[in-house]
Amino acid sequence: MLDTSSLVPAVSVENVTLNYYTPERETLALANVSLGVQPGEFVAIVGSSGCGKSTLLSLISGLIRPSQGAISIGGARISAPSPRVGYMFQKDTLLEWRTVLENALIGAELLGLDMKKARMRAEDLLVRYGLGEFLHAFPGQLSGGMRQRAALARTLCPEPDLLLLDEPFSALDYQTRLALSDEIAAILQSEGKTVILVTHDIGEAISMANRVIVMSRRPGRIKEEHAIAFPSFGEDRPTPLEARKCVEFAGYFQTIWDQLDIHQAQ
Repeated sequence: MLDTSSLVPAVSVENVTLNYYTPERETLALANVSLGVQPGEFVAIVGSSGCGKSTLLSLISGLIRPSQGAISIGGARISAPSPRVGYMFQKDTLLEWRTVLENALIGAELLGLDMKKARMRAEDLLVRYGLGEFLHAFPGQLSGGMRQRAALARTLCPEPDLLLLDEPFSALDYQTRLALSDEIAAILQSEGKTVILVTHDIGEAISMANRVIVMSRRPGRIKEEHAIAFPSFGEDRPTPLEARKCVEFAGYFQTIWDQLDIHQAQ
């Protein structure tokens, strides 16, 4: 297991509260959320719909600012979107009029990076992700899984330190979802990125993450945290598909399921 005791946290969320205001009312979305994520850690966040999981990602990305509290990336407090953070949304949001390679370069273009180097990295990523024959194809020619791999290449091309994944597999059929989670877990492990995944799928969270955080119903709070390990598999980390077959998997699943607020009356 990685010893992170002496490392500066990759992400630090300190007593964050977020209020939404409309002409009709004030809504407390998140209340006193504190969270630390260490470099190289893969953390998954689960919770009932509307609990603030995606809102928390938007706060960490710098897209929105908290009403109270502070968020730091690598020890530096953020107040705006950071080039150190890559954000992969639920929908692939590929631009249909741009080729796969051109889509992979969008982040580098917006950040003003060296485009020659960025193009080399984008091509390398796409080839490694099985899209080498589709560099000059358009998104409409790709399957759903291929589109998500292209979106991942676009997110990783600018070489962010932190990767935020917001339900990246939810639009896919179950078989593709399982296969792609295996592929992406291997990709992220090889890249050595710090990852925060938001998902409704408990099995996905357990099989992919080192730690699973359970959030309460709105206003969202951190209810429980679970370190995920599969000692029955041995010293190495199993792939997501292998993890689902481990004896520990069912116990984690039942425990987290019992902690979700979806069982309570509205």
